[in-house]
Amino acid sequence: MLTRRIIPCLDVKDGRVVKGKQFSHLVDVDDPATLGKFYSEQGADELVFYDITASSDQRKISLDFVERVAREVNIPFCVGGGVDSMDDFTRILRKGADKISVNSGAVKYPQLIAEASRKFGAQCVVLSIDAKRNEEGSWSVYVKGGREKTDLDAIAWAIEGVRLGAGEIVINSIDADGMKQGYDIELLSAITDAVNVPVIASGGAGLMHHFEEAIRKSNVDGILAASVFHYKEIEINDLKQYLFEKGIAIRR
Repeated sequence: MLTRRIIPCLDVKDGRVVKGKQFSHLVDVDDPATLGKFYSEQGADELVFYDITASSDQRKISLDFVERVAREVNIPFCVGGGVDSMDDFTRILRKGADKISVNSGAVKYPQLIAEASRKFGAQCVVLSIDAKRNEEGSWSVYVKGGREKTDLDAIAWAIEGVRLGAGEIVINSIDADGMKQGYDIELLSAITDAVNVPVIASGGAGLMHHFEEAIRKSNVDGILAASVFHYKEIEINDLKQYLFEKGIAIRR
């Protein structure tokens, strides 16, 4: 049985970890290298680092922060933000990342997924999708840190991303982000039913049972969360013990 992954997320703006609600109202949390080291020591299965304003600011990700975090962790480390070329993949991987997350850059240039998958392997290419429910009853894809709506349907884009070579999908619910009312199970289930690669849930964690619910009801492979970990409302070891007692396969 595959174990489910618990993944803290570091949203970084101006060199600091921040957190907000529905991709806005950002507040300062901590230094990314400090938090990365803490989560690595506390039993996180992976770590995700997003430079959340790189795309909207039309700049490259800060490689200095990537390198600093990579030096402090001994778990798989995924990096995203402003990635829109093969050179970006190469530079970030050389700074210590294990995976690269593409979002806005992949929407603009879908072949980037295929090219990166061929060169570095599908396991290295993570398609991150920021999705928000629309009036048609589905979910629209947003780019530039959730600031700009596209014409893409989130489910169709996930399918296309996997066809191009993405080895993993991170699905971020803008509606649920930071609200602590639980993950968008309908969205997650639609994604996991549509693709045959690992799917990571993001957006909505508030209580331990939200993690359990997302795993049981949508069959996601991993759960990503931020504020409940940053503010120590949920400790990773406590969460893993809870999930283990509920019969969910987890790395302990």
